[in-house]
Amino acid sequence: MAYLEPADYPNYGLPAGTTADWITAATALINSYCRRPDLNVIQYVERLRVTAGAQTVLLSYLPLMPLAPATSPLLAIEGRYTRPRRGEILLEPMNEIVWAFSLPGQWTSIDPSLVDFDPATGEVTLPWNVLGLPYNEVQVTYTAGLAAIGDDVKSACAQIVRNAQATPALNASMSRVDTLWTKYFSSSLIDETVQAWLRPYVANRLG
Repeated sequence: MAYLEPADYPNYGLPAGTTADWITAATALINSYCRRPDLNVIQYVERLRVTAGAQTVLLSYLPLMPLAPATSPLLAIEGRYTRPRRGEILLEPMNEIVWAFSLPGQWTSIDPSLVDFDPATGEVTLPWNVLGLPYNEVQVTYTAGLAAIGDDVKSACAQIVRNAQATPALNASMSRVDTLWTKYFSSSLIDETVQAWLRPYVANRLG
């Protein structure tokens, strides 16, 4: 879904005759820069390791946003206590009990209503499991994105189009035909101003 409609063009400094392919390309660049498939509200599934001694994880895509009002953006959560990494072996006697009852590796559903979260930062605070041990791996299914595309994203989209239209030969800054060599400056399309507008929506992790 393009982030600018034809009716928006005059409000963001684009000529009324701007063709849809410019907007589509700018939208794709925004999604690529933000490392996410879309800025609208969609569903994500993330498997995260929990730092030893902590009960929180950070989700990658922000802001957390429900698909419908009065619902939670956290759709499903599972946790498990896996074999600890080096340096994370439990020192308590509970360690032997956990392994004796085959808890490591078993996924357990966690009631999303028992989980505290911050929609703006994506921080999720987990409860303890039934044996009083912290989970060290969780899988979270959640929804995130913008319920409505705001002025910052629309302005970024329009600025990318202007930058592209002002760039000779579609972003080629220098070329030599005799050696089939071309130098590009694609970073100029997403300039510092555009980066500032999009910063809140860039995924916290690569991938």
